[in-house]
Amino acid sequence: MIRANPADAPQIAAFLERHCDTSMFALSNLAGHGLADDTDPDAHPHAMRCWLGRRDGQITDVLSITQGGMVMPQCPSFQGHADWTAAVRVAVGTPLIGVIGPALQARAFACAAGLVAAPATLNRDEPFMALALIDLALPDGPDRIVPLADAPRATVFEWMTAYQVEALGSGLPDARARAESSLATYLTNRSHVVLMRGDTPLAMTGFNARLPAIVQIGGVYVPPALRNQGHGRRAVARHLAQARAEGVARAVLFSASAAAARAYRAIGFRQTGAWTLCLFDGPQRVRHG
Repeated sequence: MIRANPADAPQIAAFLERHCDTSMFALSNLAGHGLADDTDPDAHPHAMRCWLGRRDGQITDVLSITQGGMVMPQCPSFQGHADWTAAVRVAVGTPLIGVIGPALQARAFACAAGLVAAPATLNRDEPFMALALIDLALPDGPDRIVPLADAPRATVFEWMTAYQVEALGSGLPDARARAESSLATYLTNRSHVVLMRGDTPLAMTGFNARLPAIVQIGGVYVPPALRNQGHGRRAVARHLAQARAEGVARAVLFSASAAAARAYRAIGFRQTGAWTLCLFDGPQRVRHG
């Protein structure tokens, strides 16, 4: 694979858009932070370093590693065979914080890199689901969604801390720090909303990546005492209806539990594959390749 340069960015974006359902993080990072310049010590952690596979002058595969060390494969031509050596070789010497992406690709990369048994705070495959928003089923209910900024700040922070622990496997001190950082990002991006009934917050949802025609749902949280009452599905559905009114046509997500998957199916989502979330417990380096 060959390292991409800034002139390749439009072709990379076009390739990833052809696989947009499973390229939302990479596309969002590319749009927001561009390709990383290794000479810039202040490059954003989400800035992208990309390596390309080509055939007849056209991109066939893109392996992305963020400046922060997250590996994101979109390598469909590798999927049918076991030789990931060329992809793994580009990561030699780079501290890696995780591997996320379509399960067959992410697992194959981790195996070829010798990282299958690397210590991790989270290492699982989740159902990957998609929905054309014309088919969205909007549940009835007396509640409404409000911007995250209009919800009780202390409650939101508690929820976000709990989400870091439950969904991402963070220890409590790290969870609080990450929740604080995420809260600041969500408020800046206006990406998340809270389902309210009167003055009572019931659930939170948002988009962790967004393009003009497609959104990726993330950060969905319902506190334990309010679960199994349909709050999560109503929050997600109302937020998607709002996005549909703004011109968004499609939504994708990966589901952290069977209960969550049932809630998403109830509003129209269908499973299209599996998604790997592997977050290392400290930076790791390639052990093979």
